[in-house]
Amino acid sequence: MATIQEATRPPHRLDDVPGWFPVLDQLLFEWFLNRQEAGGTHGDLLEVGVYMGKSAIFIGRHQQPGEKYTVCDLFEGDAPDDANRAESTKSYSALTRRVFEDNYRSFHDELPRVLQGPSSLVPDEVAVRSCRFVHIDASHLYEHVHDDIGAAHDLLLPDGIVVLDDFRSEHTPGVSIAAWEAVLNRGLHPICLSTQKLYGTWGDPEPVQEALLAMARERSDCHLSVQEAAGHRIVRLKSKGMSGPAFPPSKHAVAAEASVPAPAAVPAPAPEPEPDPAPAARPARPSPRRGSRVRRVAVDLLPPVVTRAIRKARAARS
Repeated sequence: MATIQEATRPPHRLDDVPGWFPVLDQLLFEWFLNRQEAGGTHGDLLEVGVYMGKSAIFIGRHQQPGEKYTVCDLFEGDAPDDANRAESTKSYSALTRRVFEDNYRSFHDELPRVLQGPSSLVPDEVAVRSCRFVHIDASHLYEHVHDDIGAAHDLLLPDGIVVLDDFRSEHTPGVSIAAWEAVLNRGLHPICLSTQKLYGTWGDPEPVQEALLAMARERSDCHLSVQEAAGHRIVRLKSKGMSGPAFPPSKHAVAAEASVPAPAAVPAPAPEPEPDPAPAARPARPSPRRGSRVRRVAVDLLPPVVTRAIRKARAARS
């Protein structure tokens, strides 16, 4: 995850955008949205609580022609009550609308519809039964999450998907209470749980849950657990070294790559000079015959009378 300090740097890839969006949830968002689109489902998209835009950018890639995409966040605006104001000041002081919009435009040509203010604005701004996918990642206070879940129920299509973030984090008990209350008392059917998010529907969960189980069982990088609780089948998923789905680079990355000059051609090395030919060896002088040399020595050293006797003897043999 990128740090807050890096938020002002133009992101080159999705992971450069600060935010909490694990690869397992990226995979699940992709799977649910792709399944809707492959099945011919059309409906609007909604994210409540965008931080600096990481998951909003991801969802925006799935906006189909004719669909509306709405996001809502306080950004640097005033919170509706003291508790919400304290939460925003502590956790999201670096968040501004400009940072979000700059990040979003790095990956998309057009912004979604942006509602700046508390999530209570959403029911009056988004049509009832218009959404196919709603991601709630705003206030962690029970009262606000309770109302956000109620709004999602009214805005979703019958088989639409709602995703509740931080429902099992130790520092967000209000989200946990509101999420499980919706399951036990408000008709929400859990489809699956990731390490951070609850995926649910107010429609029939069985078809989508069966398809999800089949997908998960085919993967070696996804731990799968199935339990029964309070009449609900609870599917738990956990990453085992999983890689996130491919996501296109930002405009900044494309521009940077285009501006890099092509590397200059490396000249071929000059051929090494051939070595000078070795001088021809002189032919060896033939060694003198041993017999001739002995005869010369004998002629020079023996008395004439002996020499003549030797010559006569040789002449007689020949």
